[in-house]
Amino acid sequence: MTNDFSAKVAVVTGGASGMGAATAVLLASRGANVVIVDQNAAAAAELSMTHDLAVPQIGDVSDSAFCDQVVADTIDRYGQLDVAINAAGVIVRATAAATSDEEWHRIMRVNVDGTFFMCRAAVRSMAWGGTIVNFGSIWGDLGADGVAAYCASKGAVHNLTRALAIEHAKDGIRVNAVCPGEVDTPMLRSARAEPVSSDMLENIAATVPMGRLAQPVEVAEVVAFLASNRSSYMTGAMVSVDAGYGAR
Repeated sequence: MTNDFSAKVAVVTGGASGMGAATAVLLASRGANVVIVDQNAAAAAELSMTHDLAVPQIGDVSDSAFCDQVVADTIDRYGQLDVAINAAGVIVRATAAATSDEEWHRIMRVNVDGTFFMCRAAVRSMAWGGTIVNFGSIWGDLGADGVAAYCASKGAVHNLTRALAIEHAKDGIRVNAVCPGEVDTPMLRSARAEPVSSDMLENIAATVPMGRLAQPVEVAEVVAFLASNRSSYMTGAMVSVDAGYGAR
């Protein structure tokens, strides 16, 4: 068995930055034809050109018709879809009391609806089997102060992953989730009340048992493993990549 993705076709949502971009580049380096999906057209185009990826699909994963079209276009171009990586996500840094209706609905639309719509489109087109890796989070199983909506959305992603794994085990489709901890990405730095400083990043890293932030490629390596034949007996798993944060 190998994690070589030669002749495989992968779709990566949220693929223009952060862990999604790291995953897209890694899969492409191992032979996959990679289609990235993102709302940021400029960043997606630059990444695709730099790393010889397919023409990106630009749109919002919270739109089910867009997700269906992404899969249809991918199959029209390549004749198959083997791997679906759902990395697209947003965060709201607010307590439940301070979270607006609009913020709640937006995070659920992107993190939950978007993951569901892409999974649904993928499994409908993976008659020959395939792998799906959803991006959960340590906050999908652990509570945290100031990110109530995000915690709820990732908890939903985790249980969706488990349900899909059971539903499609006999179809040869494996569905797992990677659950990152503190990773040095644009999302980590986003939506904060004050500018991100080196001191702030050091303070976040100090909360992690290993004492440092992860780099996106460290999570991408785990995603690639879950998407490959090396994890052939794994489905419905929530795989933490958190430097021991959840072990306490």
